[in-house]
Amino acid sequence: MPNSPGKTLAGRRAQAARNDEVILEAARVVFLDDPKAPIAAVAERAGVGISALYRRYAGKEDLLRQLCHDGLRRYVAEAEAALAEPDDWTAFSAFLARVVDADVHSLTVHLAGTFTPTEEMGRDAMRANELATALFERARASGRLRPDAVVQDLGLLLEACAAVRVPDSERTGQLRRRQLAVLLAGLSTGPATDPLPGPPPAAGEFDWRWRRRE
Repeated sequence: MPNSPGKTLAGRRAQAARNDEVILEAARVVFLDDPKAPIAAVAERAGVGISALYRRYAGKEDLLRQLCHDGLRRYVAEAEAALAEPDDWTAFSAFLARVVDADVHSLTVHLAGTFTPTEEMGRDAMRANELATALFERARASGRLRPDAVVQDLGLLLEACAAVRVPDSERTGQLRRRQLAVLLAGLSTGPATDPLPGPPPAAGEFDWRWRRRE
């Protein structure tokens, strides 16, 4: 029996959604490596025709804006989820861990200044700042956060974690979690009793950066 028009339309929409997911993931990889890369590099990595990409995004700036806004929305969602945690310090530290794991800050740092933000992005950025401040103040009220820390230190902390990168994505995640633990210990007033997570960096583990690129 032939497909009904409704089923055909639903199938096309599902395929379009899959294509969009593939395009965004390809764009994330391409532009994290080189924000100046052409949009054609995204289509090539995604395995789609350039026309399929342009049907969804008018140009490179639209694609960059979408990537950054998605990261901002993820940040807001993680902060909102953390506020439901009853323990103030756990809420604060778990929020940072989830943002680091999601690699939200890499996009922010690499793509800043490459597009014009929308008003909606501005509102979401204000919401993100409000939520982060609320979590920060809860951590301070718990007595676990050192009194000379300011909420802007969180941006530096997240940038430091995002800067940790090795060719293996799983190992990158391990090293970032370890770096986060080191930085959180510096912000905490309590004794550092928990062992640092993950295998420690090995001698020569970052030497790959010095290999000549052809």
